[in-house]
Amino acid sequence: MNQLTFLTLLGIAIRPSEAQQDYTPFVNPFIGAEGPIPGYAYGGGDIFVGAAVPFGVVKLGIDTQEDNVTIATINGGYTPRGLVTGVSMMHESGTGGCPKYGVISQMPLTNVGAPINFLDNTTYWQKRVGQDEASVGSFATDLENGVHISLTGSRHAGQLRYEFPGDQKHVLVDVSHFLPEPTGGFCTQHYLDGSIGIAEDNKTYTGHGTYAGGFNLGAPYTVYFCGEFDTAPQDAQTWHGLNTSRVANGTTPQPTIGGRNVTAKPNGDRVGAIFSWTDVSSSTIQSKVGISFISIEKACAFKDTELPSWNEDDHVAAARKEWNADVFSKIRVDTGESANATNLILLYSSLYFMHLMPSNRTGENPLWESDEPSWDDFYCIWDTFRNTISLSHLITPEASESQIRSLIDIYRHQGYMPDGRSGNDNGLSQGGSNADNWLADAYVKGMRGDVNWVDGYAAMRKDAEVSTNGSNKEGRGALDDWLTYGYVTEASERSISRSVEYSLNDFALSQVAKGEKPEEAEKYLNRSAGWQHLWNHDTPSVKTTPVFTGFLTPKSGDGTFNTTNYNPATCDVCSWPSVTYEGTPFEYSFVIPHDVETLIDFMGGQTSFESRLDYIFQPNTSQTNLGANGLGITTIMNIGNEPDFATPYLYNYINKQWKSVNQSRALARQFFKNAPFGVPGNSDSGALNSWLIWQMLGLYPIVTQPVYLLSSPWFSDINMTINGNRTLRITAEGLGEDSYFVQGVKINGKEWQKNWFLHDDVMVEGGTIEFTLGEENVVWETEDGPPSPGHVRV
Repeated sequence: MNQLTFLTLLGIAIRPSEAQQDYTPFVNPFIGAEGPIPGYAYGGGDIFVGAAVPFGVVKLGIDTQEDNVTIATINGGYTPRGLVTGVSMMHESGTGGCPKYGVISQMPLTNVGAPINFLDNTTYWQKRVGQDEASVGSFATDLENGVHISLTGSRHAGQLRYEFPGDQKHVLVDVSHFLPEPTGGFCTQHYLDGSIGIAEDNKTYTGHGTYAGGFNLGAPYTVYFCGEFDTAPQDAQTWHGLNTSRVANGTTPQPTIGGRNVTAKPNGDRVGAIFSWTDVSSSTIQSKVGISFISIEKACAFKDTELPSWNEDDHVAAARKEWNADVFSKIRVDTGESANATNLILLYSSLYFMHLMPSNRTGENPLWESDEPSWDDFYCIWDTFRNTISLSHLITPEASESQIRSLIDIYRHQGYMPDGRSGNDNGLSQGGSNADNWLADAYVKGMRGDVNWVDGYAAMRKDAEVSTNGSNKEGRGALDDWLTYGYVTEASERSISRSVEYSLNDFALSQVAKGEKPEEAEKYLNRSAGWQHLWNHDTPSVKTTPVFTGFLTPKSGDGTFNTTNYNPATCDVCSWPSVTYEGTPFEYSFVIPHDVETLIDFMGGQTSFESRLDYIFQPNTSQTNLGANGLGITTIMNIGNEPDFATPYLYNYINKQWKSVNQSRALARQFFKNAPFGVPGNSDSGALNSWLIWQMLGLYPIVTQPVYLLSSPWFSDINMTINGNRTLRITAEGLGEDSYFVQGVKINGKEWQKNWFLHDDVMVEGGTIEFTLGEENVVWETEDGPPSPGHVRV
């Protein structure tokens, strides 16, 4: 099996006093590359492994195909031991569902004779040997044919270096290359057309490729490219052939080779080029490729300005400098010899994966002209709204504001803000219109800047009022039910989870309405109680000891609950056609962050609520098989699925903060590791990584509210740069391996009796949070628990 190695920067002294400390040695780019089956990505993080800068358009890495397609997971291109089919410029990271991108590729070959067929990558794909190597800004691997590949990249360009073992040196460029859906199906990608031309110097090639489909069933998008080799090949020719991988008329399609320019015919011929070096003494061939969504000229400019030299080390250093300045230095902890190395790696690796997506395409919007920023690859906000965005508001506020402005601009020009977006097109929406939550979270925390909040509120209001006629592309697909009944009926897919999400969406709208349209605030606040319509106080749990009564339950349009054979601990496949998405009704019955007060009351009061909360953490209570999303987790509580992210912290609402600490830390220790199988399922654009960061900070945000819950930090001294240029210092006196229960807290030097605080307390001007920790699990909080600003009864 191919091995994985992350590289540290040997010989660099790490001193906390340095103005620009290098945190990149503490990043393991392979965390999440593998699932529970050794050597396979299935059930793992689905991460991108390769060369990238924060929020980069280019994510340069290998594309692979796995031998067992029934468990093949190639969403990020990389798999631990899959066969290499190419090296491409664009990838997503941490995503489930169907693949997207894997476009604009090269493939180094040592032979181009029979049986190699450029139209069939199974004839030239390669096993890897030895150890893959990766660090921030670079990736390297060795192919079975003896070629060593090393990669580095910038925001819109990448450098590819090939070391060949012998005289035959070839690089195949395949414009029609993309990441396929291994088992086929409705959401595979499609190559539509392309072109490629070779310059007179034989060193430069340019062209475009147009693609569609993939995870979001996206509309066609075009990528322009400009490639250059450091050494002119002796032979360079274009090729084209049938756009099919099937046998036609009993014969295997073969490419037509020859010429310097080729454009796909109307039937979408596959096109590419082959470059061959037959008379060069050097074993190394280097290439630089720039891409653009606007033009070939811009692609060439990106290549030349972002990668000005052929020195690979220069580009790696530039990438690391950017990561340190823009991301890693925002959370600073002691990295000395006495520090816990595993915790350091988990912290900075999590920051790394959190900032691979979305993609900053400002200046690269091909669809409309605008002075607003342009971002893409929101894959998906359903995952990231729960805690990623709240961390972004704090440590990368400029990027966060830029993303919000882009979301609003998408609404202006395409009708709706996305819940998912990739390839310049919206889609899909698993549940609610969760960009609403993103905007509200920023608004209640005081973000104004250059955001046009009049248009922002209009975008949110359209989500709440204008039907998409059942579409999963954007908006709220079951809005007609919501407006008619105040809940989503069982006639619609995902009726329970959608009702829960629509409730929070309307609460989000009510919070922005307070400032932008005060006369509408009460309307949406009342609508945010819609989840209560699905609460059947008589629905019992099934196969549980004790039996719990009162759950979210499917309901028809005539107001009748459907309890026939209903078990709230199951949801069939818990996917698109189910009553709930990626979680059971048992789990979703805890997901009411805006009105935990009513939730506790519905569950029978604090004692009963605590008992039910305790139960979902008990082993062997799960009654449903979530497949790759389940990972064999035997508790009802599943930290690998986003709806459960805040559930471990709900004990704060009954002033049992020590239990929140105990449960959340146990989950973090069990499921997050410095290992290829290091996250509990898809990292989902860094959503799981963000959860771990909050856990390590000793805080947890309540989305759409200016409220943070206090937990217990993993480091004795944390310095965060927040709100652009302010400092939040978090200290933990008495922290030890088993000494992590809170004994007391001070905020800005004042004894703090609440297990929560407000954004204005320390997140605007900065401040201090001082924890005193010990081994004893004490109830230290004496004031009321966190608020329920959405407390409304229907």
